[in-house]
Amino acid sequence: MRVLDGDQFLVRILLGESDRFHHTPLPRALLERLRREGFAGATVIHGVAGFGASSVIHTASLVELSTDLPVLIEVVDDEAHVDKLLPILDEMVTGGALVTVERVRVVKYAAAKKQKARPDET
Repeated sequence: MRVLDGDQFLVRILLGESDRFHHTPLPRALLERLRREGFAGATVIHGVAGFGASSVIHTASLVELSTDLPVLIEVVDDEAHVDKLLPILDEMVTGGALVTVERVRVVKYAAAKKQKARPDET
């Protein structure tokens, strides 16, 4: 497992859920690529409403069900990985998007501990 602590970088990638990369939903394709490339981790968060550069509001309300809700992907990693991420985004993100990078301080990064089975569980 990689060590990730202290000053690092947070990359936020805002997309639409209908975005694709080679017929695969873009958030899934990005997650798979980042995992293959050895990134520390990434999280995909689905939004319930939003608008971007086009000023079109996308919402999850029942009255006007949107097919392109906002999706946020957050990646926290070191500078070398962030430098590697930007060309990946240039390659894979071809539609509308917002990408931001900021410094963050990591105070904890650890895998979940595996729980041992209790003696009465077999």
